[in-house]
Amino acid sequence: MRHIFIVNPHSGSQDATERIRREIGGLPDCEIYVTQGPGDAIKYVREACRADDEEKRFYACGGDGTLNEVVNGTAGCAHAAVGCYPCGSGNDFVKYYGGKKPFLNIREQLQAPEEAIDLIRVNDRYAVNVVNIGFEATAAHRMVSFRRIPLFAGPRSYYPAVVTSLVDSIKNPFTLIADGEKLYDGNILLCTFANGSYVGGSFRCAPRAKTNDGLLEVCMVKPLSRLKFANLIGYYQKGEHLEAAPLKPYLTYRRAKKIEITAPRETMICLDGEIETGSRFTVENLPGALRFLVPRGAGYTGKPVDMAKEKE
Repeated sequence: MRHIFIVNPHSGSQDATERIRREIGGLPDCEIYVTQGPGDAIKYVREACRADDEEKRFYACGGDGTLNEVVNGTAGCAHAAVGCYPCGSGNDFVKYYGGKKPFLNIREQLQAPEEAIDLIRVNDRYAVNVVNIGFEATAAHRMVSFRRIPLFAGPRSYYPAVVTSLVDSIKNPFTLIADGEKLYDGNILLCTFANGSYVGGSFRCAPRAKTNDGLLEVCMVKPLSRLKFANLIGYYQKGEHLEAAPLKPYLTYRRAKKIEITAPRETMICLDGEIETGSRFTVENLPGALRFLVPRGAGYTGKPVDMAKEKE
C-alpha cells in the first residue's frame, strides 16, 4: 500500500512541508507530493488513481480546501482512501470527529481504520463537509482576500467577511426543491447542505449532522435585519439555532437526499470553502462513497468542539 501525503505549502500560517517530511522520514511506503497551485491536487490524485489498481491512501495536508481537492481526485476510485493532516486555517471537517489533534499524529494515521462516509455531489464536483448558498457563500468568497492581511489570518478572516457581506448579501433569490417537493421560492439569507458540522472555523452550522446516514442536513434562513442578525449569530456559532425560539420565524430545517437549486441569475455556491458559479445546481448525498481514515482518539461524540484547544 502507498501512503501519499498531498501537501499544500500555502495552507495555514506556515509551510508544513518540512515538518511532514521529517515525521515520515524512514517510514515505509510513504511519499510526499507538494502542490503547485489551485486544482493541482485534484489532477495529481486523479492521475495516481488511474495509473494502477494498487491500494493507496492519500493524506490531505492543509485546510478544508486541500481536503476538498483530494476528495475530488479520489471520487469514483475504489482502491483509494482519504486521510486528513489538518494544518490549514479552518480545518472544519475534522471538528466533526472531535478536533484536529488525533489527525496530527502521522503514525496513527498510517494504521487508522477506514470509515465509509457520505459525499456531497454538486453537479460534477464533490464536497465532504458543507455546501452553502447565499450569504455564507459570499462570505467564504471574501475570506480569501482577508486572509492575506496578517491581522485577519486564519479563522479570524471569517468575521470581516461576514461584516462586509451584510452590506450586499442579505436577500438572495432561489427556488429550492427537496426530494421532489418545493421547499422555498423567494429571497433567503442563506442555506446550508451539510455532511459535517462546522463552517467558518468555529460556526457549528449542523449540530445534528451524521456523515454516514445517507442524508443532507438542510438549514435555510430567511432574510432578517442586520440588527437581528447580530443578535442571533451567537446561536448559530454555538449550534443552538435549531432550537432557538427567536429564530423559529426565520428558519426552515429538514433532511433530504437531493436538493435542486435554481437562481434567476448567475450566483455563487460554496463547496467546502471552494467557490463555483452558475444558476442551476443539483446537490445530492452519495451514501458511503468515501473511505475516510479515522485515527485512534478521533470519533464522533455529538458534542461541541473546544475551540480554545483547536487554536493550540
